[in-house]
Amino acid sequence: MKNVIIYTDGSSLGNPGASGYCALLEYKAPNGTLFHTQISGGEPYSTNGRMELKAVVEGLKLLIEPCHVTIISDSKYICDSIAEYLPNWQKKGFKDVKHTDLWGEYIHVSRQHTIQAQWVKAHNGHPQNEHCDKVAKLNAKVYETL
Repeated sequence: MKNVIIYTDGSSLGNPGASGYCALLEYKAPNGTLFHTQISGGEPYSTNGRMELKAVVEGLKLLIEPCHVTIISDSKYICDSIAEYLPNWQKKGFKDVKHTDLWGEYIHVSRQHTIQAQWVKAHNGHPQNEHCDKVAKLNAKVYETL
């Protein structure tokens, strides 16, 4: 399986408010060539946590074959949920869990992959995280003006 890194971030102006997300996928081919692709978008009224999760889901949707995926996020909510909480949430039928629609979608799009979540500190100079942060905020600003 290919190794893919998905860098993600979400933004919400007002939280809730105009919101945006970004997922940047990175794949290094066997010959050393580095490939990137990106998906981003937003919603007129959402939360930061929802956009963080939306970025992950939309990034995973871009994968066309089973992969080893490392999700790199500055959201402890996302990383801890994937690494620890999700199995118990499923057992309990997602009782009292936010964003169940997106978690259901995550379960569906992640099934064929091996996934690891890794947390990075926000606004700490990590180039890909900074890029996703900038794009997510730009998308939120677009929805703010609509």
